[in-house]
Amino acid sequence: MVNVVKYRRLDGCSTLINSLFLTDLYSPEYPGPSHRIKKTVQVEQSKVLIKEGGVQLLLTIVDTPGFGDAVDNSNCWQPVIDHIDSKFEDYLNAESRVNRRQMPDSRVHCCLYFIAPSGHGLKPLDIEFMKRLHEKVNIIPLIAKADTLTPEECQQFKKQIMREIQEHKIKIYEFPETDDEEESKLVKKIKDRLPLAVVGSNTIIEVNGKRVRGRQYPWGVAEVENGEHCDFTILRNMLIRTHMQDLKDVTNNVHYENYRSRKLAAVTYNGVDNNKNKGQLTK
Repeated sequence: MVNVVKYRRLDGCSTLINSLFLTDLYSPEYPGPSHRIKKTVQVEQSKVLIKEGGVQLLLTIVDTPGFGDAVDNSNCWQPVIDHIDSKFEDYLNAESRVNRRQMPDSRVHCCLYFIAPSGHGLKPLDIEFMKRLHEKVNIIPLIAKADTLTPEECQQFKKQIMREIQEHKIKIYEFPETDDEEESKLVKKIKDRLPLAVVGSNTIIEVNGKRVRGRQYPWGVAEVENGEHCDFTILRNMLIRTHMQDLKDVTNNVHYENYRSRKLAAVTYNGVDNNKNKGQLTK
């Protein structure tokens, strides 16, 4: 099971999630966050079963409609932090049981952070949010609705975002190094295209006798699965094919272990419960 969280309430984000996993996660009966009025950040979870290469994958999408929409966005990231920590806590409790054979993993393995295609770099809220979360989850920055930018604008925007990410020491997902030549080429290709510029659509359009998923405009068609138009295919492949296991491994070996160490350190010192000691001292 892999758990993906997406943050930022932008039109098109829900469409992209539907496109990535070829599902109606947001249906007319349950519309996406851009079609619902939210005044506060609320964590909403949806599960979907997808098949990839004959293998069934249970995917959990964690949505936060309302994020960044308030007049005062102070601490708007706290519900997100609380949700991630609560999943770590659930896993830690499961690990502490006598019977650990069945341990459901609901930890968040990846955060898709959508950046508005403004062309003006990261907003202060974007910077603060990612800095608050980068020690807890694998962050993959995305440029939403990339078809609203020209190719030249998109490339400049990408460079600016990556420059700001480095300047502010924001830790995004680090792709693993490998000795395999083909895998190294793939990793370099993905790194060179960060943040990934994405377009989502499940609408089928005929282009030169070929049926494709895309968006129709007066000037032509923005094809979702055309690598020259956007990075949709790269994102989809890395999430459910090439880097799914590494995302889970980094979550377990780095983010969860950091949480576990901090949690246990706060409870015990030299094998003695601090809380009990404090209680005895105050008597």
